[in-house]
Amino acid sequence: MWRVVSLQLIATAVAGALAAMLGGEVAMLSAVLGGICCVVPNGLFAVRLFSGTKRPGGASPATFFVWEFIKIALTFALFGAVAWLYPDVNWLAFVGGFIVALKSYIILLFRH
Repeated sequence: MWRVVSLQLIATAVAGALAAMLGGEVAMLSAVLGGICCVVPNGLFAVRLFSGTKRPGGASPATFFVWEFIKIALTFALFGAVAWLYPDVNWLAFVGGFIVALKSYIILLFRH
């Protein structure tokens, strides 16, 4: 799980650099914020699942589904926070950064 989260951080940085080359500073910040909207909830989810596996009995399916719901709710909350706090957001770069971070795990699938 940590490999996926770290790969998402790397993909977010790459998306930010690409957006900076194509659209400037506003696009770069928007792409990075979009990636962060994916990485932060996934990181919290990973921490919670990892800590659940260290308990006797391991992580339960109910814990998984509750934290998956929390992850989705936090993602929407971060989207709303970005829209509210950063009115100059470049939405194309923002959504692009989010999608790149979200789908970066595909790279790990092709590594083996």
